[in-house]
Amino acid sequence: MPQRRLVTGRSQEPRRRFAEELRQLRLAKGDSLRQLGERLGWDWSLFGKMENGETLGGPEVVQALDQYYGTPGLLLALWELARADRTQFREQYRQYMALEAEAVSLWHFAVSVLPGLLQTPEYAREILAAGGLRGDELQQQVDARMGSRDLLEGDDAPQFRTILSEAVLRTRLRDAGAWREQLEHLAEVSERPGLTIHVLPFSAGPYGLDSTDVWFLRMPDGRTVAYTENAYRGELIEEYGAVERLQRAYDAVRDMAMSPAESRKFILRMLEEVSCDPLP
Repeated sequence: MPQRRLVTGRSQEPRRRFAEELRQLRLAKGDSLRQLGERLGWDWSLFGKMENGETLGGPEVVQALDQYYGTPGLLLALWELARADRTQFREQYRQYMALEAEAVSLWHFAVSVLPGLLQTPEYAREILAAGGLRGDELQQQVDARMGSRDLLEGDDAPQFRTILSEAVLRTRLRDAGAWREQLEHLAEVSERPGLTIHVLPFSAGPYGLDSTDVWFLRMPDGRTVAYTENAYRGELIEEYGAVERLQRAYDAVRDMAMSPAESRKFILRMLEEVSCDPLP
């Protein structure tokens, strides 16, 4: 049977497809983002974020866009599929968390944000708030993240190794005091037995894991599963070949990273640089 060809050439991933359709319809209409905002009565930056995939927006704005573009129900249907895809992401994450609780070792690589297992409460709060959480939901997620740190406590804690891109440590919190506290926590945990921190410096150049965070979970039965995640979706990977390819990329990155001793010195140097004054 001949391979099926895509008719439109557009993405089959729901969130990306939704963003692509928004952009195509606006361009076909001849509107700038600012003009679109003025005509529909919303801040034009919202439409920019929707077209970049940073947010889905709410149903009311999507319905207004359907009416404006003369596409009754089309965008709302795509929006619902994109929302369902986010639900699937949460389900994949729940599966990952269940496996994490059983793992005998955890290996991790961070592109831009510290892993939750190493975050302080204020770091977690600022990161989660930047993702749009507010009020009780924000507090619940901060509490949950702090509770997850217990995984690394006790005699039966899994071995944990993380490679932090230098970008992670260069992206400071707005509150200098909170950032100092986070760096102090990293320096402290870096001395714990069974916990290893590497820093991948900018000078290492391009590397094979530059677009996503990745976790490797070694299970009691000897198999390894991987979990990759970016800001909008996560994927649990259990197929041996795919996990093996990711592990080879991880090993190459680890070879370019600083040793644990060098990495701790790097964190301590950054701690010395932190001013007590808040960032502007």
